[in-house]
Amino acid sequence: MSVRISAVVATRNRASYLRKALTSLVAQTLPQELYEIIVVDNASTDNTQEVVGEFSDRPNLRYCYEPIVGVSRARNTGWRNAQGAYIAFLDDDAVAYPDWLAKFLDTFETFVPSPGCLGGRCLPIWEAPRPDWLSDEMLSCFAIFHYADVPIILNARQWLTIGNAAYPSELLQAAGGLREDLGRKGNTLLGSADTYLRQQLDSWGFCSVYHPEIVVGHHIPASRLTKSWSRQYWYWQGLSSAIIVNPADQPLPFLRRAGLMLKRTGWALPRLALMLVATNPAARFKRQCQVLEALGYVSGLCR
Repeated sequence: MSVRISAVVATRNRASYLRKALTSLVAQTLPQELYEIIVVDNASTDNTQEVVGEFSDRPNLRYCYEPIVGVSRARNTGWRNAQGAYIAFLDDDAVAYPDWLAKFLDTFETFVPSPGCLGGRCLPIWEAPRPDWLSDEMLSCFAIFHYADVPIILNARQWLTIGNAAYPSELLQAAGGLREDLGRKGNTLLGSADTYLRQQLDSWGFCSVYHPEIVVGHHIPASRLTKSWSRQYWYWQGLSSAIIVNPADQPLPFLRRAGLMLKRTGWALPRLALMLVATNPAARFKRQCQVLEALGYVSGLCR
């Protein structure tokens, strides 16, 4: 039998998490001959290669080295070296449920219309108590969301996370892969490479599908459960959104950029007012992050 689906894990200096991710992938219920695991080492300086070596007895696991730092670059290296008709991306700090790949494959082959992008649910693995200022609405920064108890086609306001998503390899090829000016690089919190890819697929008439039984656990370390990290995340999220519409190699005309700046500023001002008067800590912090997201967006348009 030929490989039907490839699981791609891009990793950089998170060997202890990677071991858990790979343990979950080698334990999949899907027959071993139907899937492969591709680990892309993105210039790690820890013992990542040694951890991958612990799974050297698995004939369906391959190691790739990508020296140019950037998670989108690493993911592109992964899928371009894959053999599967479908490419499933798993974050290196996530743990796939046993039927993860089987659910992906079954849904791609049975759901009508055929999905251009398919993703599922991330359940938090809290490494520290959840703070009281972190509201349910803010959990999206950890890819924690749930849309329905049955598979659904997503609308434009709903989204998936690439750390638990899969695509037909032919569509990744047609799209040219993930934009490498988006996605995290080193210590930056750039994102939205998957958002841009989905916009491409939507424009071609493909749907994005959420399946609640495609599940991963996602580690949330104490270092991310701080206001400082959340502020940075939302600022970079706004900046990433601006890069989508205003890429460095093809910037928008000045008047168009000015119009977008005014629109986002008008959106942010009421939230700034609500932040100043809010008494609930979670509500106040939510508004603060929304203002920072708007600031990041405007900054991105000014580049």
